[in-house]
Amino acid sequence: MNNDLREKVKELTLILLYLTSWEEELLDMKYRRSWKGYDFGILDELADDDLISGGHRSKSVAITDAGINKAKELLKKYKIEFD
Repeated sequence: MNNDLREKVKELTLILLYLTSWEEELLDMKYRRSWKGYDFGILDELADDDLISGGHRSKSVAITDAGINKAKELLKKYKIEFD
Protein backbone atom coordinates (compact mmCIF):
# COMPACT_ATOMS: atom_id res chain seq x y z
CA MET A 1 0.00 0.00 0.00
CA ASN A 2 1.51 3.36 -0.98
CA ASN A 3 1.95 6.07 1.68
CA ASP A 4 -0.89 8.27 0.40
CA LEU A 5 -3.38 5.41 0.50
CA ARG A 6 -2.10 4.26 3.91
CA GLU A 7 -2.60 7.79 5.30
CA LYS A 8 -6.19 7.86 4.00
CA VAL A 9 -6.89 4.45 5.57
CA LYS A 10 -5.42 5.72 8.83
CA GLU A 11 -7.61 8.85 8.73
CA LEU A 12 -10.75 6.89 7.89
CA THR A 13 -10.01 4.35 10.62
CA LEU A 14 -9.79 7.17 13.17
CA ILE A 15 -13.10 8.54 11.90
CA LEU A 16 -14.73 5.11 12.26
CA LEU A 17 -13.30 4.66 15.75
CA TYR A 18 -14.75 8.04 16.72
CA LEU A 19 -18.16 7.50 15.09
CA THR A 20 -18.61 4.11 16.75
CA SER A 21 -17.28 5.19 20.15
CA TRP A 22 -19.15 5.54 23.41
CA GLU A 23 -18.49 7.55 26.54
CA GLU A 24 -17.28 5.89 29.72
CA GLU A 25 -16.44 7.32 33.11
CA LEU A 26 -13.75 6.17 35.50
CA LEU A 27 -12.84 8.02 38.69
CA ASP A 28 -14.87 11.08 37.60
CA MET A 29 -12.98 11.22 34.30
CA LYS A 30 -14.93 10.79 31.07
CA TYR A 31 -13.36 9.33 27.96
CA ARG A 32 -14.43 7.72 24.68
CA ARG A 33 -13.87 4.05 23.85
CA SER A 34 -14.33 2.08 20.65
CA TRP A 35 -13.95 -1.53 19.57
CA LYS A 36 -10.67 -2.16 17.83
CA GLY A 37 -11.82 -4.34 14.95
CA TYR A 38 -9.54 -2.63 12.45
CA ASP A 39 -6.11 -3.31 10.95
CA PHE A 40 -3.70 -3.69 13.87
CA GLY A 41 -0.86 -2.00 11.95
CA ILE A 42 -3.03 1.09 11.48
CA LEU A 43 -4.13 0.97 15.13
CA ASP A 44 -0.47 0.80 16.17
CA GLU A 45 0.27 3.91 14.06
CA LEU A 46 -2.66 5.79 15.63
CA ALA A 47 -1.35 4.80 19.07
CA ASP A 48 2.18 5.94 18.09
CA ASP A 49 0.62 9.31 17.14
CA ASP A 50 -1.08 9.45 20.61
CA LEU A 51 -4.54 9.53 19.00
CA ILE A 52 -5.68 6.32 20.72
CA SER A 53 -4.50 4.23 23.64
CA GLY A 54 -5.22 0.75 24.89
CA GLY A 55 -3.56 -2.47 25.84
CA HIS A 56 -2.83 -5.20 23.34
CA ARG A 57 -5.04 -7.64 25.25
CA SER A 58 -8.16 -5.47 25.46
CA LYS A 59 -10.85 -5.55 22.79
CA SER A 60 -11.32 -1.80 22.84
CA VAL A 61 -9.23 1.37 22.73
CA ALA A 62 -9.60 4.78 24.32
CA ILE A 63 -9.60 7.76 21.99
CA THR A 64 -7.41 10.53 23.36
CA ASP A 65 -8.45 14.20 23.38
CA ALA A 66 -6.02 14.73 20.49
CA GLY A 67 -7.69 11.82 18.67
CA ILE A 68 -11.16 13.29 19.19
CA ASN A 69 -10.01 16.67 17.90
CA LYS A 70 -8.29 15.08 14.88
CA ALA A 71 -11.38 12.97 14.11
CA LYS A 72 -13.56 16.10 14.17
CA GLU A 73 -11.13 17.82 11.75
CA LEU A 74 -11.23 14.78 9.48
CA LEU A 75 -15.04 14.73 9.49
CA LYS A 76 -14.91 18.26 8.07
CA LYS A 77 -12.16 17.32 5.59
CA TYR A 78 -14.21 14.44 4.21
CA LYS A 79 -17.47 16.45 4.44
CA ILE A 80 -19.11 13.95 6.79
CA GLU A 81 -21.91 15.49 8.81
CA PHE A 82 -22.35 14.08 12.31
CA ASP A 83 -24.42 15.33 15.24
